[in-house]
Amino acid sequence: MRLSEFIAANVDRIVDEWEQFAATITPAAESMDSAALRDHAKAILLAAARDMTKPQTPSEQAAKAKGEGPEKTPSLDEAGASHGELRHTVGFDLVQMTSEFRHLRACVIRLWVDSLQSPDMAYFQDMIRFNEAIDEALAESTAAYAEQVNRSRDIFLAVLGHDLRAPLQAVSMSIELLLRKTTLEGDALACATHIQRGTRHMAVMVGDLLEFVRSRLGKSLPIEPTPTDLADVAHAAIAEACAGNPACDPTLEIHGDTRGVWDAGRLAQLLQNLIGNALQHGSNKRDVTVTLKGEPQAVRLTVHNFGTPIPEDAIATIFDPLVRSADEELGQPSTSLGLGLFIVKEVVNAHQGTIEVSSNEEDGTLFTVVLPRKV
Repeated sequence: MRLSEFIAANVDRIVDEWEQFAATITPAAESMDSAALRDHAKAILLAAARDMTKPQTPSEQAAKAKGEGPEKTPSLDEAGASHGELRHTVGFDLVQMTSEFRHLRACVIRLWVDSLQSPDMAYFQDMIRFNEAIDEALAESTAAYAEQVNRSRDIFLAVLGHDLRAPLQAVSMSIELLLRKTTLEGDALACATHIQRGTRHMAVMVGDLLEFVRSRLGKSLPIEPTPTDLADVAHAAIAEACAGNPACDPTLEIHGDTRGVWDAGRLAQLLQNLIGNALQHGSNKRDVTVTLKGEPQAVRLTVHNFGTPIPEDAIATIFDPLVRSADEELGQPSTSLGLGLFIVKEVVNAHQGTIEVSSNEEDGTLFTVVLPRKV
């Protein structure tokens, strides 16, 4: 039996061995069910079998061996790329992901050779074609995996850069106020000047970092849930926001039990970004209201401000990364590079919550987050 025919006839048996091998790749595989372990194995094998039946000249074969062949198999490439993306998502490293293809190649050849009774020269050509197909799938998987790694790195850098802006602004405002309100001399003045110059330099570096990742983002945030009182997080977030913006004075309203099992640090990010957004776009920095309301299975958090409403056609993309308002795009003063609300959405998703926004001239802008008490 030719190899392409053998693969098609025994695909389920081969995929069973793929699953058994994938299950040994720990710790990533420990939380995966059978469907996740099998992933795109069957699609890759059947696409490889179809590719092997296509005519191929010696020159085309030589070119393909060098990765230069113009002809590709779309179904094979798609299955390979999807496999690479999903293996990255569940926590396989690159060596573990490529080891699956090594095992698949060895498994198919072993089972096929064992089934042969009278080897023929044509069978060697079959092995070459099969190896070409697996190499193509491996190349696509590796490329897709590498892209996901890059996007994960970029989102980390973007969140890091964005979150550094708030404490830097607080330090900058504090040193400016200190220099205006206090008469410093000698070493004290020199130290204050160094701090002022250093924060400005760091702000430029953070801006450069955010520009570097402006068009390269992705993937969810990791969280470490612990017993948390959202009221405590809200008080701290408001204090942090006002440290860099002395004119602000948000109102905090608390109703009922606001305790749950969440990542306090991530919720602080969420609140700081929502409050910062309300202060930036609100018509009055003292007219921002943060409300926490305990419900039986969740806590509802709202942030409200009055000001220019968000255009209806912009609401659908308001949580997309690196999306800025029309005023910001036109060069109006802004502390945002379009990451704040993206981070908010990522934090909500990581906590299996929901977020909605409504905005109009009469009622103002209202962000509503509902967080289950336990992730």
